[in-house]
Amino acid sequence: MGIYLNPGNRGFQTILNGTYVDKTGLIDFINRTINTPQKLMSFSRPRRFGKSFAAKMLCAYYDKCCDSRSLFEGLEISKKDSFEEYLNKYDAIYLDITWFITSQASVKNVVRRIQLEVISELREAYGDCVDKNETFLPDALAKVSIKTGNQFIFIIDEWDALFREAKNDIEIHKEYMNLLRALFKGGITTDVTIAATYMTGILPIKKYGTGSSLNNFQEFTALESYNLAEYVGFTENEVRHLCDIHQVSFEDMQALYDGYIFERVHHVYNPYTVMSAIEMEEFDYYWNLSGTYLSLMNYIGTDFDGLKETILKLLRGEGVKVNTRTFLNDFVSFHYKDDILTLLIHLGYLSYDAENKKAFIPNTEVKKVFEDAVRGLHWESD
Repeated sequence: MGIYLNPGNRGFQTILNGTYVDKTGLIDFINRTINTPQKLMSFSRPRRFGKSFAAKMLCAYYDKCCDSRSLFEGLEISKKDSFEEYLNKYDAIYLDITWFITSQASVKNVVRRIQLEVISELREAYGDCVDKNETFLPDALAKVSIKTGNQFIFIIDEWDALFREAKNDIEIHKEYMNLLRALFKGGITTDVTIAATYMTGILPIKKYGTGSSLNNFQEFTALESYNLAEYVGFTENEVRHLCDIHQVSFEDMQALYDGYIFERVHHVYNPYTVMSAIEMEEFDYYWNLSGTYLSLMNYIGTDFDGLKETILKLLRGEGVKVNTRTFLNDFVSFHYKDDILTLLIHLGYLSYDAENKKAFIPNTEVKKVFEDAVRGLHWESD
């Protein structure tokens, strides 16, 4: 058991020690993709929507160095046919990209450090399979798989953190994407080494030119989550149940926090906000407390392509048409105001009606973020 290779189930155990909303049905979906052409999955959603919870759940389920049966007993996945087949059967590699960024003196060291740390743990676990001078992670994984027959399941949390923290460093972006391409788009090497991959972050996979350098991933995003919509956040039924067992007013919860819409499940709530209201026994603007309005100011602070009038229209409660197709899935490549609006959808500042191609401010809590940002920009005095 290591930090990155087979990190164990302690993270998920900690989650279960609190109030847990059962999202283990996601595991059954991933199980059905193992060693199929659909085995690479990217699931992006806004901040504070449970990304790390899902990653820790998956580590606990797949990691072959621990016994997690008791943790999943009674949960949705335990009732699925695939439960026994894949439970604790794989080498799981867990990468929290934010952790690598914060632990390095320079962000330029991150991609190299990711490889060296995982290779070190592979060498410890598999001895002679990995040469002492090996520095390229895809080669190290391939050598282990070829010699042992073992495959790996990758779980990558905050996969897009380098694009957030080094927004303008194209060389770092390319180095990182080249590593991901070598891991997951390597033809026969990927087939031999990778059983499945789950990447989660805020942004969809970065586009280059007319497409993506990782276009073999299934993508589920804030624009369209398809049949995984119920795993984006809390559904209305889940929030009703939480309110019932904790004796909290659902009507008050709904009035403040309802508003994200996905076609398959309709109403979706921010898990962090809902659980904060329950734990604090008080309704407040919890999402706002982490300085979200300052980030919003950075994106709407200039009247780019008529953006200011669009924001004011949104604040008046109107929906606005958004062309999401030109967004390049990063934090700097804005050619139209719709690119910024699309980013705000992915960040959770806006909700998106996929049927009508319209964006709108989802709820009272997020509207307060916009009001604080507008006040900070002194727009109200114009």
